[in-house]
Amino acid sequence: MGKKVAIVLSGCGVYDGSEIHESSAVLVHLSREGAQGEFYAPDVEQMHVVDHVKGQPTQEKRNVLVESARIARGNIKDLATLNVKELDALIIPGGFGVAKNLSTWATQGKNCTISKVVEDTLKAFHAAKKPIGMCCISPVLAAKIFPGCELTVGQDKECEKWPYAKTAEAMKELGCKHVNKHVDEIHVDVKNKLVTTSAFMCNAPVHEVYDGIGKMIKEVLKLA
Repeated sequence: MGKKVAIVLSGCGVYDGSEIHESSAVLVHLSREGAQGEFYAPDVEQMHVVDHVKGQPTQEKRNVLVESARIARGNIKDLATLNVKELDALIIPGGFGVAKNLSTWATQGKNCTISKVVEDTLKAFHAAKKPIGMCCISPVLAAKIFPGCELTVGQDKECEKWPYAKTAEAMKELGCKHVNKHVDEIHVDVKNKLVTTSAFMCNAPVHEVYDGIGKMIKEVLKLA
């Protein structure tokens, strides 16, 4: 039997949910390695709904679990039902939903709070010494919960290629060690079993994002 890996989603769409290309890449790489991905999401209302054509919030209301089910092709469970004993590893793709629906990072930065069910899930995998893979913005969750951990969100100097580099500074202020990496590279915190890669924190070709996520998945499964 292949490894069973929980994938926690935060909605559907980069600006108010999970980044769809990252989520798909996670599933494809798990499949290629013979592992089974199981989708989960919290059953809560989204912070807001963004019109992805205009890039502007709308008056609409949507549910994170219902929207995440679009990526999961309907095969998804409420995160509150996750049993860490039945799983080998945890993956959290990026997208603004991580900073809006799984936490309040989008509005409060390093002073954010994290959804209780998300925090409980991360702590359960960490306590069980089971690996956690995170890409794009999702490493901020670990930065908040596990002070002193080692992570990457890419580079810490802002430029056209790295428009979100200030995130690295905020993570350092939380007491984490940020390690600069290119988009197709990963960082492994062996002690905490955390594997991170920058994904779309970088303005990079999609295949480079895909390759970085592939390395993250391989390392997570190696640690599982």
